[in-house]
Amino acid sequence: MADEIKSLDELNAAVSGSTAAAPQDAPLHEQVRDEFGRSYATGKRKDAVARVWIKPGSGKVTVNGKDQSVYFARPVLQMILRQPFTVANVEGQFDVHCTVKGGGLSGQAGAVKHGISKALQLYDPSLRGALKAAGFLTRDSRVVERKKYGKAKARKSFQFSKR
Repeated sequence: MADEIKSLDELNAAVSGSTAAAPQDAPLHEQVRDEFGRSYATGKRKDAVARVWIKPGSGKVTVNGKDQSVYFARPVLQMILRQPFTVANVEGQFDVHCTVKGGGLSGQAGAVKHGISKALQLYDPSLRGALKAAGFLTRDSRVVERKKYGKAKARKSFQFSKR
């Protein structure tokens, strides 16, 4: 017990000395790619689940075997899919192949956006800061509230009759 710490200054020095060396030795996040050079991630939104693969390419986006402009016909939904690339400053540099199931078109677009963001971060960890600051790596957990018994909908009551 010769190395006892007797003051707060000694404690702070001991703690800062032991933790300062650890982060420099190991990288915070590593690149995750398969044998084809792709990164894979799963994105979720409402009831929709998207499986997303990205690889370097010309910016082509395929959703369930169709081009994004065919599958997501509304310009707003196409804009949602482009947001992660715009924020990360990598527009037109990656090809995206994804399959999406469940929910409606809006939820599916959100799921694909979440999946693209996670896959970009796995492909190039330096993009994580920009994507995280924009909130694209957080799963939007809002889902439809369930219907309660004795109610017309989740919260709406039937018309009240006094007599």
